Amino acid sequence: MNLTDRAEHIETVVIGAGQAGLATGYHLAGRGLPFVVLDGNDRIGDNWRCHWDSLRLFSPARGASLPGMRFPAPPMSFPTKDEMADFLETYAATFGLPVRNGQRVRRVGREDGRYVVETDTTAYVCDNVVVASGTFGRTPYIPAFAEALDPRITQLHSSAYKNPAQLRPGGVLVVGASHSGGDIAHEVGSAGHPTVLSGPIHGEIPFDIEGRPAHVIFPVLWFLAQHLLTLRTPIGRTMRPEVRAHGGPLIRIKRADLARAGVEMVPERTIGVSDGLPVLDGGRVLDVANVVWCTGFRQDFSWIDFPVADDDGWPLEERGVVPSSPGLYFVGLAFQYAFASMLVGGAGRDAEYVVRHLAGTRARMPRPAGAKALA
Repeated sequence: MNLTDRAEHIETVVIGAGQAGLATGYHLAGRGLPFVVLDGNDRIGDNWRCHWDSLRLFSPARGASLPGMRFPAPPMSFPTKDEMADFLETYAATFGLPVRNGQRVRRVGREDGRYVVETDTTAYVCDNVVVASGTFGRTPYIPAFAEALDPRITQLHSSAYKNPAQLRPGGVLVVGASHSGGDIAHEVGSAGHPTVLSGPIHGEIPFDIEGRPAHVIFPVLWFLAQHLLTLRTPIGRTMRPEVRAHGGPLIRIKRADLARAGVEMVPERTIGVSDGLPVLDGGRVLDVANVVWCTGFRQDFSWIDFPVADDDGWPLEERGVVPSSPGLYFVGLAFQYAFASMLVGGAGRDAEYVVRHLAGTRARMPRPAGAKALA
């Protein structure tokens, strides 16, 4: 008996129960299509709960809605990570989405013309796979030279950082000056740690995102993110590789805020190690007790057995549709179609497009014997 004979059969498997995966589930359910959503976390929303304690969304609640449900907060408030997590949990329950937690996908392969999705405990055979496993990827990136740092230096990737209490007394080097690096540097600097923020700052949002002018500015920015900065426009096509390859601007915390917190901002990147201490481009050695790597994530699709990615690790897809593998889709990628794709409120449109394509393909093909719905 081969794996296909022993596996559970289902028409569509969605991998990931974040906002993109749940939005995909909403549209699949709306068309009456059989599917299941697999997620490796113990609880829906844990992909948000795992972030640092003080994290709040960088866009207001008005832009954090999902298809069929508004975010339950004042439109210009900024939800916390836990409020976002609870919203996802409520969303899945409200629409009865078939999410299976504790099902981390280890492999996606092909067998007898169908897809095989394997977790630690179960295998699924399906016609369609929708990968919704992360905007920029889920694999933390830390440069290889970090292993040469003195073992007495506390090292944390931003995905493991929770609050300043994790750090040793003494100086902190925050590597990576995008919005997450700026926020963490400000927090640890305000907590009394001598702090250096290393790396070029890619600009900053030129207004207070929580001030009154933002009430007028945000709707305009949202329109641009949804309709101008897309793959249909030259400016959108030019912007996409920049968004995917480089850190974003400072958003909530600005240069002036960092300066007031005593953070030293240095444009030089951290490039190596000397006698166990981090070294900046230019040769400056930093004697610090802690390093927080705000160096982002990398896409890693090595768990998919067949080629799906380009040399940069990004899937070879067209608005989430993979031409080389009919029935394979992606949702929730950074700039999948528009700048808004990486925002919570942009997940729904991309999910709707993918499900419409999936349903159209399904309508043109006979349904294989053995496919069934899951309760």
